[in-house]
Amino acid sequence: MTSDRLVTVFGAYGHTGRFVVAELAARGFVPVLSGRNAEALGELADECGLQARVASVDDPASLDRALGSAVAVVNCAGPFALTTGPVIEAALRAGIPYLDVAAEIEANLDTFAHFRERARSAGAVVVPAMAFFGGLGDLLVTAAMGDWASADEAHIAYALSDWHPTAGTRLSGAVSRERRGGVRLRYRDGQWERRTDAAPLLQWTFPEPVGRRSVVAEFTMADVVTVPQHLAIPDVTTYMDAEAARDVAAPDTPAPIAADGSGRSDQTFLVDVTVRSGGAERRATAAGQDIYAITAPLVVEALDRVLTGRVRAAGVASAGEIFDAPDFLRALAPRIAFGLHGHEQGPPHRA
Repeated sequence: MTSDRLVTVFGAYGHTGRFVVAELAARGFVPVLSGRNAEALGELADECGLQARVASVDDPASLDRALGSAVAVVNCAGPFALTTGPVIEAALRAGIPYLDVAAEIEANLDTFAHFRERARSAGAVVVPAMAFFGGLGDLLVTAAMGDWASADEAHIAYALSDWHPTAGTRLSGAVSRERRGGVRLRYRDGQWERRTDAAPLLQWTFPEPVGRRSVVAEFTMADVVTVPQHLAIPDVTTYMDAEAARDVAAPDTPAPIAADGSGRSDQTFLVDVTVRSGGAERRATAAGQDIYAITAPLVVEALDRVLTGRVRAAGVASAGEIFDAPDFLRALAPRIAFGLHGHEQGPPHRA
């Protein structure tokens, strides 16, 4: 076992955590399995032949042991409102990079608010939301911006063939709703707004073969947190395929079912991003399979770039801020099909 390749995965036995462990091993890293459930850790360790270290966010010493000799930590354990702070603190004590796959709006806002100055002063690297929701949209918006210094608005639309939520998704969503007191959030004029009205239902024309679909507008996701942290865009909006939104909200929607040997489901996705400035519009798209599985190559590619010094910032940084966005997205081929679609003039294509 080479100590310079040890990466602690906190929450390794969760649905996404298992994909991250497999991706790390495929990329030549040595995952160290961690989390609070000793039985689940032991089962995964026996299955994978990897070291397990039981740790709890309520026990800082156990987190320190879990991160011992590791070169980085990837936090896959939700609800992230409970885990990000303690695991980041442990990473700062250990002097190693921290990355997570948090999709919770409030947890990501907390990370930027509470750790930005400390991490920058320490020269540490903290990359939150390095996942399908958050990192991917942030990279696409950054790539679409290109040489623009600012833009008027950014729109990130998600078309999912279906959305079978994991138990972790349901729990994290419940924690987020509780923290917001039942209101929803949107980002307008450079400010967060708390809304009590229903989110609008609109039509969005996705690239073929998806085409025109009903979407829930202002379906605010982690991208709306990360993008304004580094890009001068006062209005950032995310949209969710209406059928997928109903899937994830329904209490009886089953969890994902593996459709191949890697554990991926047969769910497909298309992310369509437009950035507008004046009368000009730029667009970027990404397509692939299984929103949970695709998080693994996203966060492991990010980790590899951090450890090899291919970064543009220190401290708490969004994906598009710290990485070369187009280069990063192209590196994910063939698992993500990425396209830039230049400049367009005329009315918004979502109308």
